[in-house]
Amino acid sequence: MTDIVDELKWRGLIALSTDEDALRKAFADGPVTFYCGFDPTAPSLHLGNLVQILTMRRIQQAGNRPLGLVGGATGLIGDPKPTAERTLNDPEVVAGWVARLRGQIEKFLDFEGPNAATMVNNLDWTQGLSAIDFLRDIGKHFRVNKMIAKEAVSRRLNSDAGISYTEFSYQILQGMDFLELFRRYGCTLQTGGSDQWGNLTAGADLIHKVEPHVPVHALATPLITKADGTKFGKTESGTVWLDPELTTPYAFYQFWLNADDRDISKFLRIFSFRSREEIEELEQQTEERPQARAAQRALAEELTTLVHGADQTAAVTAASKALFGQGELTDLDATTLAAALSEVPNVQVSELPTVVDLFAEVGLVASKSAARRTVKEGGAYVNNAKVTSEDAVPSQEDLLHGRWLVLRRGKKNLAAVEVTGA
Repeated sequence: MTDIVDELKWRGLIALSTDEDALRKAFADGPVTFYCGFDPTAPSLHLGNLVQILTMRRIQQAGNRPLGLVGGATGLIGDPKPTAERTLNDPEVVAGWVARLRGQIEKFLDFEGPNAATMVNNLDWTQGLSAIDFLRDIGKHFRVNKMIAKEAVSRRLNSDAGISYTEFSYQILQGMDFLELFRRYGCTLQTGGSDQWGNLTAGADLIHKVEPHVPVHALATPLITKADGTKFGKTESGTVWLDPELTTPYAFYQFWLNADDRDISKFLRIFSFRSREEIEELEQQTEERPQARAAQRALAEELTTLVHGADQTAAVTAASKALFGQGELTDLDATTLAAALSEVPNVQVSELPTVVDLFAEVGLVASKSAARRTVKEGGAYVNNAKVTSEDAVPSQEDLLHGRWLVLRRGKKNLAAVEVTGA
């Protein structure tokens, strides 16, 4: 296998490092025990977190030992946001989110063998710690002038919102995590996003003060940007979550399938576990035949399988094909069909009017006269069956799972009708 630092650099996964040459030597002398932390500030992780999880997976596959930290303590505080104070969640809620996030992370790491992963919770070493001990043993090593220079803190200090002492102390708690994991597991590397760089270096600095002769490292991945200027991991309907109850596997798959050609090379390198040769081949296909969307399709299938499993991937790819007439709509289960149709324009009706009325109402055409023209020209489909009469009215038997009709104009323009009370 290639050097893991070279591999991460080729994939565009190194934005900042405390000492790249020293880190490279540590990996070569390895194995290295490293950790990445995830705070339970929501009931699920999202695509931004997936960058960190998959980076952990890569480093483990290179022969190193990961510690997956879910912050039962830091999640009660919350990392300072750039603009405003966080709302503090109830401890019971946070505890429930800890369990959910732990389950999501565990799917991606290997818990067997000489470099088996370990899951940890920073509440284990903070809940019994008194305020006096915390200030004497940990707080004394932090200098306020350095703390306020951290980007997240300085932005808040210069805003109208200001910053509470609670959130100001967050970097001390995260720094203590690195020290505690060093003491318990010999952890010498912390990874995270570049927006966390101040917190990452706070932990490394703390260890240097307490254990001055111990070489420790911090490694940050870059913030992912999109060519069109929109925020990565967001769609019109909101954040793309890893929990299928919050973002359906179909919507997850479609996010990657709809990736901009200008972004797909970067996405492949960051998220795919394909080899360099395979990725470069997909990049070449995108350049030569972008309309085929081979790279987007390959990445969508790989990541949907990683996050949701092979069965769900098979279901959503079948749905994606069936909606455009390349498969049987009647073969789709109700859950997958509902998820797919929620991604296209749709209306609800209590009774079935003519196809012309439905095409106009759902917005596939501008007017009923335009709908009639579409039918006359042979471009109107209901459940992939061509409509041949301008007076056609769907029947109850046409309803998929007793509820839905799939309307299509031409090859690519889709919409859905849900019949309520049918």
